[in-house]
Amino acid sequence: MAFSKRLIFSMIFTVFAILEPSEAALDAHYYDQSCPVAEKIILETVKNATLYDPKVPARLLRMFFHDCFIRGCDASILLDSSKSTQAEKDGPPNISVRSFYVIEDAKRKLEKVCPRTVSCADVIAIAARDVVTLSGGPYWNVLKGRKDGTISRASETINLPAPTFNVSQLIQSFAARGLSVKDMVTLSGGHTIGFSHCSSFEARLQNFSKFHDVDPSMNFAFAQSLKKKCPRSSNRGKNAGTMLDSTATVFDNDYYKQILSGKGVFGSDQALLGDSRTKWIVETFARDQMAFFREFATSMVKLGNFGVKETGQVRINSRFVN
Repeated sequence: MAFSKRLIFSMIFTVFAILEPSEAALDAHYYDQSCPVAEKIILETVKNATLYDPKVPARLLRMFFHDCFIRGCDASILLDSSKSTQAEKDGPPNISVRSFYVIEDAKRKLEKVCPRTVSCADVIAIAARDVVTLSGGPYWNVLKGRKDGTISRASETINLPAPTFNVSQLIQSFAARGLSVKDMVTLSGGHTIGFSHCSSFEARLQNFSKFHDVDPSMNFAFAQSLKKKCPRSSNRGKNAGTMLDSTATVFDNDYYKQILSGKGVFGSDQALLGDSRTKWIVETFARDQMAFFREFATSMVKLGNFGVKETGQVRINSRFVN
């Protein structure tokens, strides 16, 4: 992956957002004095990890989403389970996140240079921005100053939006995090990079309803191709699945074009076209990648401000409470 070239040609947006106040005041320049090399260390760590494993960008972006949606952006997704408590990272929706080692590696490097300074929550937020930019997407200034949470419960992952949600359920889920309908459609565009296992969409491929074997909103040829990738067989590999759009290693607006063609992988993706509240946004982003990039950067800053707390700690080890 030609990172330097992508960085040069990537659409760059610098976002200075005025947001509803949270419990903590975040600042794009939070580490300018205390750890000026923080973002450089994180970028280099993410870049090297992606060269080794092209699945890293999608996993780190998903990590940010899942972390922020549970208890706010507090790095609770990084904590290990204990004998008495199963942590978020081991909840069913997070089994496919993986790549925790990338954040752990960045955190170890930061502790050597700036001990007890950069929170794990900020590392996740910066890494999420970096993987988007390195994949050809927009750049934005990450607001920083988050503290790390001390509670992590797998049972709370039930609150994550599911790939089977309809538009009303999606709107409700995102509104609970202070996000608008437009934010929801915009952030769903994060599916432009990544992969899904069959378990997240195979219910659309057979016995869909009393009247339809296959989800009727799905392009027929596309459905047949997915059936071949997800055979109803005990011989199916545990990693069977499909890319989420036709340019799954590039951050672009192809996700929305796929939806217009009936090729949204998740039911929740395709549902965006069938509802008047969201259809116009899908159509706008499908024809205007610049508009998508601009809105994505803004919505990421907004999500990154959700549930941020002033009280907490800066973990020394990302996997354990101090």
